[in-house]
Amino acid sequence: MKVEDLQLVSNYKDDAKKRKSFNDLAILTFGISFEEWYQKGFWNERYIPYSFVQGDQVIANVSVNLIDLVIDGQLRMAVQVGTVMTHPDYRNQGLSSRLMKKVLQEYEDACDFFYLFANQSVLDFYPKFGFQEVKEQTYSMSYSPPYPYLYSKLKKLDGTNLRDLSCIYEFAADRVSASEKFGAINAHGILMFHCLYDFPDDIYYIQEDDCIVIFKQQGGTLHLYDIISKEQVQLEKILPKIANGNDLTIIFHFTPELTEWPMRSERLNGDDVLYVKSTGNGAYPELVKHPVVSQA
Repeated sequence: MKVEDLQLVSNYKDDAKKRKSFNDLAILTFGISFEEWYQKGFWNERYIPYSFVQGDQVIANVSVNLIDLVIDGQLRMAVQVGTVMTHPDYRNQGLSSRLMKKVLQEYEDACDFFYLFANQSVLDFYPKFGFQEVKEQTYSMSYSPPYPYLYSKLKKLDGTNLRDLSCIYEFAADRVSASEKFGAINAHGILMFHCLYDFPDDIYYIQEDDCIVIFKQQGGTLHLYDIISKEQVQLEKILPKIANGNDLTIIFHFTPELTEWPMRSERLNGDDVLYVKSTGNGAYPELVKHPVVSQA
């Protein structure tokens, strides 16, 4: 089969045959399936696959995630690229490059940034398209809650229960950014993917503050992944209700708002590398951590 015979298709999530082939390729490439995410109604119009197909078989794919970034209180439109994959039988034929060029051309006038998170094995691929590496920052702090008994006020949500998941989804659709310095909104589809597969046992509701918190405590370390709220909520009000114990280290998996407590900041050396391509409407900020729950 010639590459020229392949058909370019996009936005086919409701085509059962193509979606199955897409999932088969995702399982083969990444070991993940998007089917449960789709069946539960969380694959929305802001996740758009661009694929080369032969009939109903997906051969190669580059997906678009439409994200609104909040940068210093200002809204910026962004496209997060993800799910870049090619069937092993069709690799080294330039299919990913052609799809990437198509996506960049399609959205260059509609967004301020393109960005993606690349693994260490493909770091030489994305600079060819004008992407530049951006170093992420990580934030942490030492903490002892003044009122440990507040921990009991949490209501645990079930990441396997459709009613709870639907509540989280609807809540997150109207959320504000967890930080005015840097954050993401209208990324509730990606958030639900993480709730389903990464954090089903780590989601809690705080009625007093009307917010959902995703966190995990491991011994003396509390990993805080997100605070989902329809209005700005101060960290000073949330931390006493989720911290269980004294002399804790809080690790923020997003960019936190400044607090009255001293905050530590250092370069993040993770498995994924952030690459950014600006369309000319401002620069991607330095010294920030992209929210993990908005990372495709």
